[in-house]
Amino acid sequence: MNKQVTMLLLFLFCAYNSYSQDTLQEIKVNTNSKALKKSYTLTSNTTTLTSKELLKAACCNLAESFETNPSIDVSFSDALTGTKQIKMLGLTSPYLMITEENIPSVRGASQAYGLSFTPGTWVESIQITKGAGSVVNGFESISGQINTELIKPIDDIPFFLNAYGSTDSRFELNTHFNRKISDKWSSSLFVHGNTRVSKNDMNDDGFLDNPLAKQINVMNRWQYTDAEKGWVSFVNLRYMNDKKQTGELEFDPTRDRGTTNIWGSEINTERVDVSTKLGYVFPEMPYQSIGFQNAFNSHDQDSYFGLNQYNIKQKSYYSNLIFNSIINNTMNKFATGLNFTYDAYDEYVGVTDFSRIDNSIGAFFEYTYDNTDDFSLVLGGRVDNHNRLGTFITPRLHARYNPWEKGVLRFSAGRGKRSANIFAENQQLFASSRTFDVLNTDGKIYGLNPEIAWNYGLSFMQGFYLFNRSGDVGFDFYRTDFKNQVVVDLFQGAQQVLFYNLNGKSIANSLQVEFNYELAKHLNLRTAYKYYDIQTDYLSGTFQRPMQAKHRFFGNLAFETHILEKGQQWKFDYTLNWLGKQQLPSTLGNPVEDRQPDFSPSFTVMNAQVTRTFSSTFEVYVGGENIGNYKQEKAILGASNPFGTTFDTSIVYAPVFGQMYYAGLRFKIK
Repeated sequence: MNKQVTMLLLFLFCAYNSYSQDTLQEIKVNTNSKALKKSYTLTSNTTTLTSKELLKAACCNLAESFETNPSIDVSFSDALTGTKQIKMLGLTSPYLMITEENIPSVRGASQAYGLSFTPGTWVESIQITKGAGSVVNGFESISGQINTELIKPIDDIPFFLNAYGSTDSRFELNTHFNRKISDKWSSSLFVHGNTRVSKNDMNDDGFLDNPLAKQINVMNRWQYTDAEKGWVSFVNLRYMNDKKQTGELEFDPTRDRGTTNIWGSEINTERVDVSTKLGYVFPEMPYQSIGFQNAFNSHDQDSYFGLNQYNIKQKSYYSNLIFNSIINNTMNKFATGLNFTYDAYDEYVGVTDFSRIDNSIGAFFEYTYDNTDDFSLVLGGRVDNHNRLGTFITPRLHARYNPWEKGVLRFSAGRGKRSANIFAENQQLFASSRTFDVLNTDGKIYGLNPEIAWNYGLSFMQGFYLFNRSGDVGFDFYRTDFKNQVVVDLFQGAQQVLFYNLNGKSIANSLQVEFNYELAKHLNLRTAYKYYDIQTDYLSGTFQRPMQAKHRFFGNLAFETHILEKGQQWKFDYTLNWLGKQQLPSTLGNPVEDRQPDFSPSFTVMNAQVTRTFSSTFEVYVGGENIGNYKQEKAILGASNPFGTTFDTSIVYAPVFGQMYYAGLRFKIK
């Protein structure tokens, strides 16, 4: 029986983590109950957010899951849709590889809103890796990887209910149903729905601060496990329909769409996902396994922003075959395999057709050395052939050294290459009067060449005990050096946006210093200072990346009372984010009343939550976001004449809505 359990654990881990040799070490680390986990033995610079961490905030969807974590910066993408975007190392999400159980998820057509399509209650854990990721997962990762692990049917409880409501009139309901079909088959059904039913205009500019919205999201998961014979398989079926309406308060789409009466916007998205995983661990060789992943998705977005029409459909297929084994002994492991990706885009900006088909096939090999003590190394490379990017090589390196107890030094370097989907990734600019101009014409993606960058990183973490309390201190420094980049130029004028290939230098330097300490029993402090130097050569000069604070400070204070006999407990969480001034796009061409300064003011945002657990099956929570009520002045330029030449909703550097309070409950049947 012990042998079967060992095989099951090894196999589940391989099957669900793309069978990466490096991640096998996580089994050694993730044995405590901490909400946020860091490792002294994992080769890559990875932080794991557990489900316990995700309960510290409202966490309605994946985009809102990072508020209490200093590695990810969360901000609003525009003044209308309420969409939160994430950044790592100062770079926006297109430069991240975002995967769901190590299958690429948020990419292409879903870049703008895809993070809001995964409900937070579905998430079991999130792994955040800084720097170039593993070659096993592809060639696109530049600044890092975010991998989401969903709740497994074999581990799920029979029933879960989460209800949520907020003062910005958002209401949400999540239900999970789980059934053990047999000793080998388990199935889970996840049903999510959210809606925003009232119009809010807290800054009195005549526009909705958040859209009216409806979303239905359903997923059915099946898991087959035969530990005795070494087989595991997963099947996921998902359907999502999301509708958003925003614009002026009086906008009525049945009356005003396509006219200049009242400005409005609708974004309607329908998505279907099907994925399968099949894995096998050799019974007599538990260190050797083979896995096969397949995923198909259809993403259909119909949208308009005032008079700007934008429609995109993407049908994608992804396949990954991977084999894991050892060389002589378990200190020398390797992973090798093949990837195939197919993307068919039907994309229309107005009546202009930008449809295309992308496909690539690649082979990878990744070698891992681990002496199980103080040193490990992951060296990987892959060769890909892409119909638009050509044939190219992607090298990646991660190394870890422990010079002494509870001290870990890491280094990473790697190359990434990607196609910039300039319209899908910059949809917030459609909600403006800017004209779109692509200056290059000789490239194969919108006339542009692919983006290529090298990323280098160095990090150090030291754990310690002070006054019988544990803590850790550390820093990391990363540099991203673009050899080519698709520049989104908002400095050439307030009435246009230019897209062109980099002619000069573009760098992103990121420094983060952390100090974490257990102040008292059950009272934990997290702090981080972050410095970003992100410069790009534009046509009109060298500027910092717009809407990116050069200096940031993060603080989180969490306290839990003792758990009583019946499971009663209080939990308190407080988060503070201070952002320094941010470079803003040029608005000099506008009249004085529709201008922004060159730099934004600094400001502070505070969030808090209190949770009362009545038993192991029932709890309630209340919380607030932006409880200091900081709001950006003049979030929408030209709001009085939205069809004029100065209208722009994309220059957003701070919250628009102001204070927001929420409450909810969680109920379980175990």
